[in-house]
Amino acid sequence: MADHSKTMKTLRLAPLTLAVAVLASGCSLIPTYERPAAPVPTTFPGDPAQPAGATAAVDLPWQDFFTDPRLAGLIETALRNNRDLRVAVLNIEQARAQFDVQRGALFPTVGLSTSGSRSEPNSARNFSASAPKVSESYSVGLGITAWEIDFFGRIQSLSAAAQARALATEESRRATQIALVAQVANGWLTLAADEELLAITRQTLSTREETLKLTKLRFDNGVASELDYQSAVSLAESARATYAQQQRLRQQDENALALLLGAPVPASALAGLAGDNGGLATVRAMPDVPAGLPSDLLTERPDIRAAEQQLVAANANIGAARAAFFPRISLTTSVGRVSPEFSGLWNGDGTKAWSFAPSLTLPIFTGGANTANLASARIGRDIAVAQYEKSIQTAFREVADALAGRETLGEQARAARAQAEAEGTRLRLSDLRYRNGVASALDLLDAQRSQFTARQTAVTTQLALLQNQVTLYKTLGGGWASR
Repeated sequence: MADHSKTMKTLRLAPLTLAVAVLASGCSLIPTYERPAAPVPTTFPGDPAQPAGATAAVDLPWQDFFTDPRLAGLIETALRNNRDLRVAVLNIEQARAQFDVQRGALFPTVGLSTSGSRSEPNSARNFSASAPKVSESYSVGLGITAWEIDFFGRIQSLSAAAQARALATEESRRATQIALVAQVANGWLTLAADEELLAITRQTLSTREETLKLTKLRFDNGVASELDYQSAVSLAESARATYAQQQRLRQQDENALALLLGAPVPASALAGLAGDNGGLATVRAMPDVPAGLPSDLLTERPDIRAAEQQLVAANANIGAARAAFFPRISLTTSVGRVSPEFSGLWNGDGTKAWSFAPSLTLPIFTGGANTANLASARIGRDIAVAQYEKSIQTAFREVADALAGRETLGEQARAARAQAEAEGTRLRLSDLRYRNGVASALDLLDAQRSQFTARQTAVTTQLALLQNQVTLYKTLGGGWASR
């Protein structure tokens, strides 16, 4: 019997539940969403060749792209500790909570209310002398307060906008991680280049100090002029100043990397970078990734997907602004008991009480506010379209720049290394000629200056080549996938 009674109660409630669902669903005045056409060419400049058998950057785990264990350890540390990434994750939770708040408006809010009052004199004594001197009244009820029945989809539109903004926040979190992975990689490569430049400067300073001693000896013996001596002093002091500057820059670069990591840079990450045989030469090679087509960026770049979700939210806001022109129907209802004594609310002596109070509000004159809100929503959508298109154009430019670097930086780095080797040979020959009295001191000092500059250029060009590989991986959406 209990099961039968429960079943009958469920059957009686089913029509009410269905009616509530139908009323809550209403209709939608959101314009049909259409993705804007990508305002970029269908191929990248030069239609770059795709590496055979290469995995797309978006599908390549960052552990398989950054295979150097020193760098991989830094990236793992940053993903755990970086505060910007932590804020991005918390923004997702906040956006989801805001969506839940907005979605909750679709459903009635049921609450329990109680009230009581005592007053003197009791107006009932005007009709009955036996009435008590103090008037008392108590009530308890369960009801719904001002539930808006969403006939025209206003609340649904606002809920859809909140959901799109939450999705945009999730995409922004992915973009933050991708940028963080690339920043850590570039920061570590910069440290490797700093160590190599420091080693070069130490070698150059040692060479110039030897030249200074030799020139001083020749000047003291009247073989060299004071001009030769002062030139040698100038170059030696220049090397000392450069060395001090590079030490400062190297420390600042380590501080910048520590900020990305959210922790001090471990000694293990710097192992092998210092010394004459360290630097960029110890960095493991990174694989080439195919550029694909510009249309691929629409699905592979989280920043573009985030911009599109913001566009979806702006489009949904138009539906809410349109719905404001139509009537709003609200429902307030309650059921409970009323008693002149507090105990009567619970022992059955009270009187049953109920209320059913629907209300309809029809906007007739709003001073143009609804029209202005609709115009603002439409302008907001146009702004979101422009921002979405700008994100596509920015992504296209970033990839095109990285591809241009891939096509040219390799040859530039090779030429810079060849020049450094040629300048090294020239320096050795000039030093030999100077020691044998064949060449002047100015020829030797010029060779030292040129060789130092060429070696620095070779290092900075190699750094640019490696960082360009990182940039291309990032701009193609790489850095989110993990294994």
